[in-house]
Amino acid sequence: MQRIVHGSRRHRLQRVAAGEHRGDRIDAGPPRTAVTRNDSRIAAHPTSRLLLACPDRPGLIAAASGFLADAGLNIVDADQHSSGEGRLFMRMVFDSAPEGEREALYRRFEQEVAGPLEMEHRFAESSERKRIAIMVSREDHCLSDLLWRWRSGELGAELVGVVSNHPDHADQVTSLGLPFHHVPVEGDGRDEAEERALELLGGKVDLLVLARYMQILSGGFLRRLGAPAINIHHSFLPAFVGADPHRRAHERGVKLIGATAHYVTEELDTGPIIDQDVTRVSHRDEVGDLMRIGRDIERLVLARAVQAHIDDRVLPDGDRTIVF
Repeated sequence: MQRIVHGSRRHRLQRVAAGEHRGDRIDAGPPRTAVTRNDSRIAAHPTSRLLLACPDRPGLIAAASGFLADAGLNIVDADQHSSGEGRLFMRMVFDSAPEGEREALYRRFEQEVAGPLEMEHRFAESSERKRIAIMVSREDHCLSDLLWRWRSGELGAELVGVVSNHPDHADQVTSLGLPFHHVPVEGDGRDEAEERALELLGGKVDLLVLARYMQILSGGFLRRLGAPAINIHHSFLPAFVGADPHRRAHERGVKLIGATAHYVTEELDTGPIIDQDVTRVSHRDEVGDLMRIGRDIERLVLARAVQAHIDDRVLPDGDRTIVF
């Protein structure tokens, strides 16, 4: 049985803070209690999130909401879905309990509600910023979009560094005060490159975003990373695999172009899908038009997937996801 968001029933988000760059590593940084981005909404009104999944039965929503009501906590947002396979998925957002009371409250929820009702669950705090790293190759459209969203305060997360197998984007990244690490992958040097990337990222981030990173990551890297990873690719898969897919799509006269963002698994481009989008194209669109339209959709789809993960709106359901 798959656990919620790559974690166990008692899983808690890794409590590491917004990082600072020391030497050539992404450091754990100061305690995460301080809000380091200018986000007045979160700073002024912190909330807690409860995500759960369990076999569906009457009274589950009442049990969870009743527990929070008895604790004097107001629910400010709620979503639920009952699947055809007989499972309930739910996300509740509620006013945070005082920090010193949360662990005891969450243990009591486990004992009184989650345990008896077979709920897989976790709590997350809006005030605890997730630490994100980006891996990218030569194409920078997704990287540039994420950098802009981070700089403008829209992500609600800490971007702690960028790793690339090419040096092209160093100036763009370092001009924003972010660490940039050039980790080349030469010939059969994938293992060495992955070891170097793990020195920088392993156990230090809550999410890795592959913003058009054109190297295949091994299963060993993914396991040792200690965090989920999100990838973006064009919608021509599996029909046009390999180099120059836009030209081959143009030759076949495709009428739709789009993008898919998904969690990364050992099997290439088959992880649980988080977000997708398409737009119509026609015979009037040349190869360059398809590439331009595709970049626009990739930017948007990847940003939506990353934001959904940051906001704790994604729950796994086997090989698919529930996204509230």
